[in-house]
Amino acid sequence: MAIGLLFGLGSLNYQIGNFSRSGPGLFPLVVSCMLFLIGLISVVRSRFVKPVALNYNLKNIALILSGLCGFTLISQHINMILGIVFLVFCVSFAGTSYSVVRNLKIAAGLIVVAFMFRNLLGLQLPLF
Repeated sequence: MAIGLLFGLGSLNYQIGNFSRSGPGLFPLVVSCMLFLIGLISVVRSRFVKPVALNYNLKNIALILSGLCGFTLISQHINMILGIVFLVFCVSFAGTSYSVVRNLKIAAGLIVVAFMFRNLLGLQLPLF
């Protein structure tokens, strides 16, 4: 909630505009408001739900971090499509079940999203 509030207040220094003609401060304001709202819902919900102990699994943390680092290195030196595939397959080892078919579907969906970012938004992504 504090991060959402901090960035929301910071975005007020920029011109907000309106939804049909947005200014540079509108997007950070909307995202920070959603983040603050999610935090507020979590705080209210925590008052009604019995607390549960939080357990850390270092193997899962290491798998997720290695997947992210591998994605970055592969995307930078080879291409992003292979980085996405590596990320999905590496991170899925941290789950409770492993399915190659499910991983291929997730990787295909993320690759489609990457192509949409490149072709529709004009982002310079190293897909090939």
